[in-house]
Amino acid sequence: MTLDPQIEYVLGLIEKSPYPELHSVSAAEAREIFEITAPPLNIRPEDVFRTEDRWIDGVEGDIPIRIYTPHEPGLGEKLPILVFYHGGGFVVGSLDSYDNLCRALANRADCIVVSVDYRLAPEHKFPAAVDDALEAYQWVSDHAGELDGDARRMAIAGDSAGGNITAVTAIGIRDEGDIAPLLQVLIYPVAGGAPETPSHYDFAEGLLLTRANILWFYDQYLDQPEDVADPRFAPLLADDLSGLAPALVIVAGHDPLRDEGIAYAECLRQAGVGVELTNYEDMVHGFLSLADAVDQGKTAINQVAAALRTAFNDNSV
Repeated sequence: MTLDPQIEYVLGLIEKSPYPELHSVSAAEAREIFEITAPPLNIRPEDVFRTEDRWIDGVEGDIPIRIYTPHEPGLGEKLPILVFYHGGGFVVGSLDSYDNLCRALANRADCIVVSVDYRLAPEHKFPAAVDDALEAYQWVSDHAGELDGDARRMAIAGDSAGGNITAVTAIGIRDEGDIAPLLQVLIYPVAGGAPETPSHYDFAEGLLLTRANILWFYDQYLDQPEDVADPRFAPLLADDLSGLAPALVIVAGHDPLRDEGIAYAECLRQAGVGVELTNYEDMVHGFLSLADAVDQGKTAINQVAAALRTAFNDNSV
């Protein structure tokens, strides 16, 4: 497998960056670096009808969310809803750094997007992020009507750490008996626990997400060594994956997380869950967030939006 020339060009630019690798600085400094470096190559911002920032009640305190409404709802119209969990290794990332992607998904899938600003490590260790994620989904389901949304047509999505949170939330929704999402979208997700698959070593350096950063992220997030095998961190190790929402799983061929994403998709299939798996073989981790410079990033965003539209429309009344 060879790298896409556009990705090679972007990696060349990143190599010249004056900023240090995230694992070499504090969590606070890593967040500052991420907020500076993430936007320039991201998909360009799109206008939506309305955005609104809110704080919703969580068991451990308020959870910030941002609500994107693509167009003014017609009289009596209730729009489908996507609950989105951003990436960033459970340590970095924010509503702002994923604002452009959420706008694009709202417009292209013609749905309300609720982006969740779950608590970050190391200040808030595992399982704080997944606790916030499930509480946010439950809140959106309960309050869909006041958002001009339809609780019967909901989906969940996230990338990287957010893909992990999405997978774990899908399991939590099933176990709690909440209204199930129509689709879970897992974009190059963390799924396997200990980072020991071949792809973790084959693509350990030089491809945007390094093994050193992965180990640092996990060290910041996990509270104790045995957490690495907890299904709320490693859904691949869950005893029962049956009865979950259908899944779109997107992986990148040159990504340390590739193998565990593929393995999780296969485990979902074996449990009887409908799965669409797409491997963008000449891409690297994070390529959707490089969509202004990488055509396949745009393609993948459109794929996600199309899958959401299909799920929502197939279940419209």
